[in-house]
Amino acid sequence: MRGLTGAWPTRARTTARAASTATAVLAAAVLFVAGCGTGGTGARDEGPAHADSVASAPAAASAQPSRTPDRVDAVRLVKADPAVSAEVKRELQPCVADEYPVDVSYGNLTRGAVDDVVVNVLTCGDAVGVGSYVYREQGGAYVNVFSAEEPPVYAEIDRGDLVVTKQVYDRGDPVSSPSGENVITYRWGSGRFAEEYRTHNDYGQVAGSEPTPMPAD
Repeated sequence: MRGLTGAWPTRARTTARAASTATAVLAAAVLFVAGCGTGGTGARDEGPAHADSVASAPAAASAQPSRTPDRVDAVRLVKADPAVSAEVKRELQPCVADEYPVDVSYGNLTRGAVDDVVVNVLTCGDAVGVGSYVYREQGGAYVNVFSAEEPPVYAEIDRGDLVVTKQVYDRGDPVSSPSGENVITYRWGSGRFAEEYRTHNDYGQVAGSEPTPMPAD
């Protein structure tokens, strides 16, 4: 009803408030009668329900989100990690000045008190992923709990799961044009990441640059 002005919106709001007030009064009267019918004890007769609500309190507390850590020095973390290959460490050099080819993400993957850290190491020229790692906080230090070093590879956090994408090349494919990709989803359980499921996507072939001739009449 946009465009209508004057008394109509005011009357509508007044009528709605009156109806709401009448409904609240009626509900209060019903609750009062129901309380009298229980012998005057009211909510105290609901002992078992009260016990259930108390028992569920710790579960609600455990659902608190994990704390996001301060910014992590991802380059130092990877270079000091014995699980990272020497080849990846050699690739981890600054591209421009002190800018290193790393992507860093924070998220709750391992259900810890502090968010986990996902680090992707890339190449400087074409940003191809050469290593993906997940670090979990344990005892005040970060421990490597996942590694993938089969390039091109890239790891991401998706709704609490670890999703790793590995591009697939056929013979003759340039680095910039893979033929497809494998997308693998991992989930944390029993102290490690286990593969949950995977999908494979084939990329469509790009048409040539030559124009298609017009059909003859």
